[in-house]
Amino acid sequence: MSVPVGIEHVIRRTVTADMTPPHLLPTVVLSTPKMIELMETVCLEAAAPHLGDDQTTVGVAVNVTHEAAAREAEEVEFRCRLAEVDRRRLHFEVEATSGGRVIGRGTHDRFVVERSRFGS
Repeated sequence: MSVPVGIEHVIRRTVTADMTPPHLLPTVVLSTPKMIELMETVCLEAAAPHLGDDQTTVGVAVNVTHEAAAREAEEVEFRCRLAEVDRRRLHFEVEATSGGRVIGRGTHDRFVVERSRFGS
């Protein structure tokens, strides 16, 4: 494993009805759990090219705020930057933005693990 501090990655997603909390329908907005899932995804994808064949990462900590609504059909950009590596722990800074507004931000830690330890 050789994941360099400073790597960055970006993904973009358009807000759809399946991303909204059911109790808010018919209004369609990005839910906090979906925002967190996509923040985790961008970090997972950032680390993946730097790992060994039998390695992956698992999320171990999330500390984010959800600061603004992203509405139906808005494109949201999820960005991460690897701020620190401590042995197998990867500490990312994460941010979600749309139309120049911060939707959410914070930190996410992932831990490098061997896939084979999880069985099949």
